[in-house]
Amino acid sequence: MSINTTISGNTVVINMTGRFDFNVQRDFKEAYDPQLGNISINTIEVNLAGVDYLDSSALGMLLMLRERASAAGKQLKLCKPGASVAQILEIANFAKLFTIEK
Repeated sequence: MSINTTISGNTVVINMTGRFDFNVQRDFKEAYDPQLGNISINTIEVNLAGVDYLDSSALGMLLMLRERASAAGKQLKLCKPGASVAQILEIANFAKLFTIEK
């Protein structure tokens, strides 16, 4: 899995490619954690376009990010999930918890 961040204005985009599973927990946290305290950032977008697989631990990581972003006053969006990832998010009812932009 490859994870990198880009900042555009007041939005940080976390770009991910590959398998989003327990093995990337530390890297994922290191990607978003500094942005939670950055006062110039008000939106965090997780770009899932390059993610070909995610498991239950990835869903848990997204829920943890949701809690932490909310506590920091940041908006969170999940963006561009592919068909298989979108199906998993739908089964997990994440559309009720997250803004998902296709």
